[in-house]
Amino acid sequence: MSETFWLGLLLKIAMTASIVVAASVVVERSGPFIGALIAALPTAGGAAYIILAIEHPPAFIAQSTVGSLVSNAVCLFFALAFAVLAQKRSLLVSLGGAYLLWFCLAAATRFVEWTMPLAAALNVVAYPVTIWAGTQFRAEGARNKVKNTVYDIAWRAAVVTACVVAVTAASSSIGSFWSGIFAFFPVAMGSFFLILYLRVGGPTAASVAAHVQVPLIGLGLGLVAVHYLAEPAGVWRSYLACLSISLGWNALLWFARNRRRALAAPQN
Repeated sequence: MSETFWLGLLLKIAMTASIVVAASVVVERSGPFIGALIAALPTAGGAAYIILAIEHPPAFIAQSTVGSLVSNAVCLFFALAFAVLAQKRSLLVSLGGAYLLWFCLAAATRFVEWTMPLAAALNVVAYPVTIWAGTQFRAEGARNKVKNTVYDIAWRAAVVTACVVAVTAASSSIGSFWSGIFAFFPVAMGSFFLILYLRVGGPTAASVAAHVQVPLIGLGLGLVAVHYLAEPAGVWRSYLACLSISLGWNALLWFARNRRRALAAPQN
């Protein structure tokens, strides 16, 4: 395997493990909503796109975002499936069922000749459906004052590393569309749900999964920006735009939530 492959693998592991471990700690201290904001950030996908930029021209990057936007829509249903199953089912059934749905939906996308407008339309339909369907599973949940040890952090990082290695090895030699699809395979999200299920239980992990659809709107908008900016503005500028949009959207959600809470609080 090439040096670039190993560089990409290490970058994915570092970025994904750091965010997933940090987000799992945040959920234990701050609740599902804040954890969902972190889980929706482009971690493994961002690392994958950095490597794609090193290996391929801007046109390839632009085309890959079509697959990634389709994958983003599929991830909405992945998270919803986990939210439904994790209420009462085991971890194996909950996560396994969610991944089975992801693979089935991803496989179904091969029968469509995707363009960016069509991929965007898929997201426009998928967002309201999954947001509405997940409403009943959203709750703040108890904030668990858990004391984290070095062992806790190490095993979480090990879980994420194993997932990233498996996915990277399986998707290292595919075309632009499928590179885009697998760049946003929910390896970080799935690892996050796995850790939370084991750590704080199914209902709290399900609540995070049910919260994640709205933050993923920012990622979808960012991918559209990369598609249209990669060639005229340059790949790295388009990536910066994507990250800015994703972070800006999450910040807007955070401020809006705090504003609603302030207005709802009783006035002295």
